[in-house]
Amino acid sequence: MNRINQLFSDNSHRKLLSLYFCAGCPTLDGTGDVILAMQHHGIDMIEVGIPFSDPLADGPVIQSAGTVALRNGMTLRKLFAQLKTIKDKVKIPLVMMGYLNVIMHYGLDNFFSSCQTSGASGCIIPDLPFSDYMEVVKPIADKYDIRVIMMITPETSEQRIRFIDEHTDGFIYMVSSASITGAQSSFDEAKQAYFQRINAMNLKHPRMIGFGISNKQTLESAWHNAAGAIIGSKFVTLLNETQDPDKALQQLFEALKH
Repeated sequence: MNRINQLFSDNSHRKLLSLYFCAGCPTLDGTGDVILAMQHHGIDMIEVGIPFSDPLADGPVIQSAGTVALRNGMTLRKLFAQLKTIKDKVKIPLVMMGYLNVIMHYGLDNFFSSCQTSGASGCIIPDLPFSDYMEVVKPIADKYDIRVIMMITPETSEQRIRFIDEHTDGFIYMVSSASITGAQSSFDEAKQAYFQRINAMNLKHPRMIGFGISNKQTLESAWHNAAGAIIGSKFVTLLNETQDPDKALQQLFEALKH
């Protein structure tokens, strides 16, 4: 079974925590160390960011991390090579997070084949049109048993959400707001109403809430309204500050208590 499906199957009564980091930042060769540190500290799933020069959905923290990674010389080819070196040690799902331009340049079939051989279980492509997913990407991803995770936002129509729920697998990435990524201190009434509206739809796939989770209030709100939470900018900031994944994780867990 695909590791993403296995994760949700085995943990239906436990709230999950997924972290994002940008491969190649703060150091070119630190990808494996970051992933193994996350696994050691009990993180359930990891989003591995593929650096790109024009990341439309990302806020300044992740944009900056991508710039550093590119400056360090990170490429998709190097990233897959790094993942292969730790493949036998990684037991949790890895989800590749990257933009369509980079993936198309690498080649769709090559990308999904490399996901499979390097131990990745899924991918998130924020700028992938749903029609292209259905017609072009899904058949290739299915061939290699890779889950393509789709995002929904407060602006996504009920019809589109149900279509995504019907035609994807793994989980649905529930973006907390229509804005770019970045830490927030709380989720306001509008976001809470959005969470409740999606809950009432009784979708068949689990949901993970991301964008803006950085403290106890936002984490618990995400956990209350979905199968788990995804944290990106907060961890990326701490990783850059400490230059040490273990210290960054310890500081993150401390921040999530308040």
